[in-house]
Amino acid sequence: MTATSRQQQQQLWNGVGGEAWVQSQALLDQMFRPIEQRLTEHVLAEPAREVLDVGCGTGATTLAVAERLGEPARCVGVDVSGPMVQAAQARAAQSGMNVEFIHADAQTHPFEDGLRDVIFSRFGVMFFADPVTAFSNLRHGVKIGGRLHFVCWRRPEDNPFMTAAERAAVSWLPELPPRDPTMPGQFGLSQPERIRAILGASGWSDISIQADDASCVFPETELTHYLARMGPVGRALQTVGTARREQIIDAIRPAFSPFVDGALVRFTAACWWVSARNDGESWRS
Repeated sequence: MTATSRQQQQQLWNGVGGEAWVQSQALLDQMFRPIEQRLTEHVLAEPAREVLDVGCGTGATTLAVAERLGEPARCVGVDVSGPMVQAAQARAAQSGMNVEFIHADAQTHPFEDGLRDVIFSRFGVMFFADPVTAFSNLRHGVKIGGRLHFVCWRRPEDNPFMTAAERAAVSWLPELPPRDPTMPGQFGLSQPERIRAILGASGWSDISIQADDASCVFPETELTHYLARMGPVGRALQTVGTARREQIIDAIRPAFSPFVDGALVRFTAACWWVSARNDGESWRS
C-alpha cells in the first residue's frame, strides 16, 4: 500500500494536480494569504537562519518567509511536483531573493543532517505515503532544539466549502472515491490524535495542536475556474468532454451560493495549527 500510495501521489502532483496548481497560482495565493501570513509569524517567532518549506508548491510561503528573514538567511522549498517547483524557481529568479527550490520527495530526500532551524509547511504534509518515515526524515534535518510548524485541514465536515463540489457532483461523478482520513490526501491529517501519534513516533517532542479558523476570500469571477480545476471534482472534470464538463459545472455551481457575497467568495478554512520541537539526537538512524 505504501509504495502504491507514494507512486499515486507522485503521478498526481507531476500531472494534472500539479498543473492545476500552477495554472491557479494567483488565485490560490490570494485565497490562502491569511494562512501564509500567520504561518510566517510562527516561523519568525524565534531566530532562524536556515529554514525549509515542505510541500512548497509554487513558492508563495517560501518567498514570504525569505522576504521577512532577509539576508543572510537561507530559505529552501521542496516539493514532489516538478511543474510547481519550476514555477517556484521562476518566481525566485524574478524576486532576486536568496531562495532555493528542490524537486524531491521530502519523505526520502537526504536533507543535510541537523542543518535547519525551522521546518514549516502550508498544506503540504498531508500527502506522505508513510508519514512516520517522512516526519522522521524531516526531524533528522533539524538542529537539536529546532522547530516544526505546519498547518493542515481539519475534518471534511468542518470545511463545507472544500467539500461542496463533491457533495453536489455525487450523481454526476459517482466514481469519485470517498475521503479517507487515514490515507494521503487533503484531509490525511484531519484527526488530531493521528497527528500526535505520527509526530511522537517520528521523535518529535513538545507537540502542540491547536484548532483555528482563517477567513479566506477570492473574486467571484474566479469561482468557475476553481470548480473546473481544483480538488477531486476538478481533476475528474479533466477526463470528460467539454460539453459535459460545462454541464456539470453549471449543475454544481449553485452549491456555492452560500459562500458568494456580492463580487467575492468567502469561506472559512478550518485548520489545525501544529508545532513540535526536535529535542532528540539529530543524526540518521
